[in-house]
Amino acid sequence: MRKLDSIAQESAGPDHILSLLRRLRMDWLLHHFPPRLVRSLYVFVNGFVTIGLLALLALLSRNPFVFPSLGPTAYLLFFSPLAKTCSPRNTIFGHAIGIICGYGAFVVTGAGALPFGVHPGIFWPRILAAALSLSATGALMVLLGVSHPPAGATTLIISLGIISKPRELVIIEVAVFLLVAQALVINRLAGLPYPLWNVGASVKPVSEESE
Repeated sequence: MRKLDSIAQESAGPDHILSLLRRLRMDWLLHHFPPRLVRSLYVFVNGFVTIGLLALLALLSRNPFVFPSLGPTAYLLFFSPLAKTCSPRNTIFGHAIGIICGYGAFVVTGAGALPFGVHPGIFWPRILAAALSLSATGALMVLLGVSHPPAGATTLIISLGIISKPRELVIIEVAVFLLVAQALVINRLAGLPYPLWNVGASVKPVSEESE
């Protein structure tokens, strides 16, 4: 046990990973492999499980429950879950802002006049939509205090017309809710006080130590 505690103190990165390993009686991994490798495995397994389940749901329902910006969100939720940007509040509201700004820019600029993938030279409405959606998303996240960087990718996916049907936009937000729910269960299982909604003043973000 002392050896395990020593490894935990020396390791850089989220302590909740080590806590989960103790709960699952997987001390053997920490005794035989470098802590960084074990943490890498933790992020790999959780990322595979959460995105895999959403991909299966997408396949069965034929709806876009998996989209590019969900990847960086999943990474943040499992690697630095106590950071304010990774709280359920910031994650859910951040993507919602991205969706609204992306669709608004898509409609206002007329970027949907041509189907995505058609390239008649430079299509200015699409360029304007991308710039407008990203700038508006960033400005609103700062104004409302709900920063979540992956939302910047969500708004571009929509404003560029990759996903633009109103029904699909609802599915995107539902997918974010489902990912946050999975993160809540897994992080709480790891013994981490992952917030139900927002990061409280008493909760300090988990950060990596310098190596």
